Amino acid sequence: MLAGLMWASGLLCVVGLPVWLLWGPLASAVALATVALLLLARHERQLARLTAWATQPIGTPVPQSSGRWSDAFLALHRRARQASKQREELHEMVERFRLATEALPEGVLILDEGRIIEWMNSRAELLLGLDQQQDIGVPVTHLMREPELIAFLDQQQKSDEPLPPLVMRPLRNPGHVLHIRGAPFSAGRTLLLVEDLTQLDRLESVRRDFVANVSHEMRTPLTVVQGFLETARDSIVNTEHPTPSDEIVQFLDMALDYAHRMQTLIEDLLTLSTLETDAPPQEESVDVATLLASVHEETQALSGGRHELVIENSGPQSLLGSSRELHSAFSNLASNAVRYTPDGGCITLRWQKINGSGAVFEVADTGIGIDSHHLPRLTERFYRVDRGRSRDSGGTGLGLAIVKHVLERHQATLSIKSAPGVGSTFTAQFPARRVS
Repeated sequence: MLAGLMWASGLLCVVGLPVWLLWGPLASAVALATVALLLLARHERQLARLTAWATQPIGTPVPQSSGRWSDAFLALHRRARQASKQREELHEMVERFRLATEALPEGVLILDEGRIIEWMNSRAELLLGLDQQQDIGVPVTHLMREPELIAFLDQQQKSDEPLPPLVMRPLRNPGHVLHIRGAPFSAGRTLLLVEDLTQLDRLESVRRDFVANVSHEMRTPLTVVQGFLETARDSIVNTEHPTPSDEIVQFLDMALDYAHRMQTLIEDLLTLSTLETDAPPQEESVDVATLLASVHEETQALSGGRHELVIENSGPQSLLGSSRELHSAFSNLASNAVRYTPDGGCITLRWQKINGSGAVFEVADTGIGIDSHHLPRLTERFYRVDRGRSRDSGGTGLGLAIVKHVLERHQATLSIKSAPGVGSTFTAQFPARRVS
């Protein structure tokens, strides 16, 4: 700045002094005023160029100039580049933060001191039933009115340390169970981490139901076996009033029958557990004709001549998969037909090809049929349409669950058609790559 003033002063002296000597003081004053106006006009022009450049988009080249204005333009340009670089670095940092939070399996929600939503990731949007476009800037308590969440946020604002997590079922996302943790954030903000526990909750519910069902299924046979054995023992010990031997044999036969039921139940449970935890089935070529003959023989033995059994084999010769698992699935479908078909009914085991879609194994019967509202739940463990009839026929309630798991392991699907008094058709459809 001092150098600029010295340059301007020197210019005025160079112009003013010769004019003073040649034409007098008045002319010198006029010349000095003219030079000063020109200098002022130049500064105004440079200032206008600076103002115009400042209104242009970031990255616009700096105007060319000379002297001190050139130094000023270059200094501003360096500062603008530095600010632009800092903005880019900040943008990259924010983008990395966004990508990192989007990659998290938990939902992330940031609230300010007034519980207004400042930011959320896509996972939080999905789990909480919110909208990233519309709900940013809205108090979360206006969108989610669960009392337990409001109480949790109240406690979080009063505490400087993380509180025990909140487990809730949100009204905006029904059917889900959420695990919410909160932590103090900068300047009175709150960071919420939302985790989906829906699947774990369902698994826990299935586990509880499974334990309860197994206990119930085992309790009755064990009670009966225990009672019969105690009766048989007492009849042997009590020599004064002995029980006839034919009654003892009858008691023991009934106890043996219930013991067989428990053994069958345990075997089905082990089979189901193996199917759920075992590796994918071995890829072996199963001769379907041999498989059908074996299933037909077992079905005939279970029927005892009370039903008409028909085999229709017009499908592919072989099926790729586990022979043991496929035999279990086919046999379970056939045995179910025997149990729920009255004497004199017809049961058909059908294997046929579907053009371009693989092949199907069907078990059709003329049995009692099933109401439509039962059909979606038939493959659940221990689900029975008629509990008494199923137990009396020796069913464990796990047969169709085993069938479902076997078919899933072979990329096959099970469909059921049934009507009361008409009969049922269970169809297992295998993909084209598994038949040849």
